[in-house]
Amino acid sequence: MSELEKVKTPRDLDALNPAQLKQLCEDIRANLITTVSKTGGHLGPNLGIVETTVAIHRVFDSPSDSIIFDTGHQSYVHKLLTGRTDLSSLRKKDGIAGYPQRSESIHDIVESSHASSSLSWADGISKAYKLTGQKDRHVVAVIGDGALTGGMAWEALNNISDDNDRNLVIVVNDNGRSYAPTIGGLARYLNDVRTAKNYRRLYRLSKKAFDRMGLVGRLLYSAVRGAGKGLLATFAPKGIFPNLDIKYIGPVDGHDLVAMEQALRQAKNYTGPVIVHAITQKGYGFNPAVLDENDQFHAVGKIDPYTGESLEDSSSETWTGVFGDEILSIADKREDIIGITGAMLIPVGLNKFAKKHPDRVFDVGIAEQHAVAAAAGLAFGGLHPVVAIYATFINRAFDQVLMDVALHKAGVTFVLDRAGVTGPDGASHHGMWDLAILQVVPGIRIAAPRDAETLREELNEAVLVKDAPTVLRFSKGSVGSPIKAVRRTQDGVDILSEAPSKDVLLLCVGSMASVGLEVSTLLAAQGIGATVIDPRWVVPVAQSVIDLAAKHRLVVTIEDGIKVGGIGTRVRQDMRAAQVDTALNEVGLPDEFLEHASRAEIMERVGLTAQSIAHDIVAQVVGSRVPHARPVDESKIETRQQQP
Repeated sequence: MSELEKVKTPRDLDALNPAQLKQLCEDIRANLITTVSKTGGHLGPNLGIVETTVAIHRVFDSPSDSIIFDTGHQSYVHKLLTGRTDLSSLRKKDGIAGYPQRSESIHDIVESSHASSSLSWADGISKAYKLTGQKDRHVVAVIGDGALTGGMAWEALNNISDDNDRNLVIVVNDNGRSYAPTIGGLARYLNDVRTAKNYRRLYRLSKKAFDRMGLVGRLLYSAVRGAGKGLLATFAPKGIFPNLDIKYIGPVDGHDLVAMEQALRQAKNYTGPVIVHAITQKGYGFNPAVLDENDQFHAVGKIDPYTGESLEDSSSETWTGVFGDEILSIADKREDIIGITGAMLIPVGLNKFAKKHPDRVFDVGIAEQHAVAAAAGLAFGGLHPVVAIYATFINRAFDQVLMDVALHKAGVTFVLDRAGVTGPDGASHHGMWDLAILQVVPGIRIAAPRDAETLREELNEAVLVKDAPTVLRFSKGSVGSPIKAVRRTQDGVDILSEAPSKDVLLLCVGSMASVGLEVSTLLAAQGIGATVIDPRWVVPVAQSVIDLAAKHRLVVTIEDGIKVGGIGTRVRQDMRAAQVDTALNEVGLPDEFLEHASRAEIMERVGLTAQSIAHDIVAQVVGSRVPHARPVDESKIETRQQQP
């Protein structure tokens, strides 16, 4: 029986001796490598925080003490120590979530995976405990993987430093990384702390001397180092934030369990906020991750657990890859094109651009608001910024899109990767709100490519706009087969298929074009003629869309964003303004937080499959105003499964 199998609750850690604790950490790493190599997930961050998490749970008493992870992807070890020892269902439908989730465990508090919010949560919870007289409860915020580059963290620190009478411990998991090496002044400062010549030399000499004394020496070394006393403290910095008057302990070796425990116990005994600065290595204990200079296996698909090599098909063309190649091609021709991203240079495809034109690509860290406002400034200076981030993260910068870019008529292009349903990362990672949120911005233009060629085409069109924000949004993963248009209207709408009878107009947003074509085939089998169109630019609504709507008996909009305030709503309003009274059905995502599962499983549940959409259209059309339609042949259209 492994040591990990013995741990059912955090308090089971109390009975383990040093040898057992060391074995436990080895068991945890083996479990992570074996499991995540099969399921995919955030491997590197969790390998780097094993000892630190074990130490936190030995010193603090969860759930009485509240433990918050920022970002939440570094919580796998926490899950293993709080009763979820079987991670084989990680990120699968009805399985273990890839982030903390309250429905899973009373030990999980903050579910959102959007970074830099932990200190605000910790500030609020610790204030609540103080105001309600719960003075025996502590709050521990574990912040790392670049989350300290986010502005929210600094806003929270400003407030935390203003009230020193509460039990709040901030563990800075300092691995120098987010997806890739963390950038900015703070990162450079932390790097100076980690690599200070005198500190490193003394650390090596002292540790070697104490190690010769065996276990007693090791304990003495950890006590000296963790307490920040003695010779080592001579070279240790006064703190990460010396001007904020927050007590500081460190830097501590985050992979030294004894040292971490000592530091955390000292922090727990302080009255007031304390920072514990833990130095860790992303991917620690797994050589393929450690040796990967790009992202140290930040997030992986299925991999070989020994070599780290990917076991997934990489031959398919991806949306991100197409964008990355095309933006580089554009940048080669236009010196005014600037790339901006928030700690995601590789994931959003700007790495090739950055490698060839390093002075024209800026990674601003996890700071979406700053990225967008800075883009407005770059546009004012005569450049054309392209801000590339995940669709779910544009939510964080809405005010800047509205007031800094749109109000000032700045020519800024936003490229939103992972739009729509993304799958196993869960509620906070689905890019399902961007269409509804952004289309309320005056003057904005939003494009949704259906395939690789339209992505290239629409990106080139977007960067030509100098007086308004433009948006290009696309899905996660493979692009799929090209979809040729039958013809294009004068104002740029692509007609993908037409039927002699004008029964149904299917307006498909982006990658939903293939679904729309499948729906039209199913409808044709029922004697219902459908015209399938791709507006290409979904906002503003083209006049030809309104004209086509007037010629059909029913309009159905199909989008992978929420229906409430979605593109269907926009089309309906423009039809009404043009006095077109054709009935319109809006097909999209429900206004709910979607669970983690595969994209296909989620689309099936919410009714965004060709069979489901066709079934609903047939049910509406038959017996209404389409006299030539045949009765529904249920053998050709699958009935949607009833969902709770």
